[in-house]
Amino acid sequence: MTGTPRTPHPLRMAVEARALLDGAELLLRTPSLARVRKGDGHSVIVLPGFGASDMSTALLRRFLSSKGYDVQGWGLGTNHGRVIDLLPMVLHLVRTTAARSGRVSLVGWSLGGVLAREAARELPNQVRRVITMGTPVVGGPKYTQTARTFQARGVDLDHVERMIDERELRPITVPITAIYSHNDGVVDWRACIDRVTPGVEHIRVRATHLGMGASAEVFRIVAHRLAATPPAAGPAPRPAGTAPAGS
Repeated sequence: MTGTPRTPHPLRMAVEARALLDGAELLLRTPSLARVRKGDGHSVIVLPGFGASDMSTALLRRFLSSKGYDVQGWGLGTNHGRVIDLLPMVLHLVRTTAARSGRVSLVGWSLGGVLAREAARELPNQVRRVITMGTPVVGGPKYTQTARTFQARGVDLDHVERMIDERELRPITVPITAIYSHNDGVVDWRACIDRVTPGVEHIRVRATHLGMGASAEVFRIVAHRLAATPPAAGPAPRPAGTAPAGS
């Protein structure tokens, strides 16, 4: 049992200082990462977290490119956190990329993972698989360090949580790998556990939340999952009962 998620105390952010160790380990493990097998070259879109841009995912994208994937960032600047506004643009990106090169894989860090999941929910025939990194699938921002920021904006976090619960009534049908960590100082790890999606794979890592973008362990997992045999295309999308959950 994972227990009930809760909003992390601000002092919990202190553990994120360990992200420096994740970066140092990446340098040490570069030779072993070079031995990770290459993929099939399919398209991969990497989505950044709240308050971050494509710059934050540059190391991961560079690594995946070295493994032969056709990798791109989202190209939408800084993730401002308004999922309802961002999702149509992400859907357009997925559609245009899939039309050019076939089904795409989506890798989303934190809030980027929320967008990746919602894109997969809407476009199961265009999305091959989803990999999330420290993504709050329960409660949206409610159980993260950003909760106070969203509340200051006037966002009703309880309402957002209800919207997410309603959204989950329409299941995601593509494979999902959810990477999470007990060392996460930004998102309560219990909020990263998906109790709804059939067959979701949870993988616990040692990295901090901020360190996931420079973690050799995370990089290896992402590359391994992307190289897995692609599943059959999902069923045609059905009309959603509610608007995408977000602020």
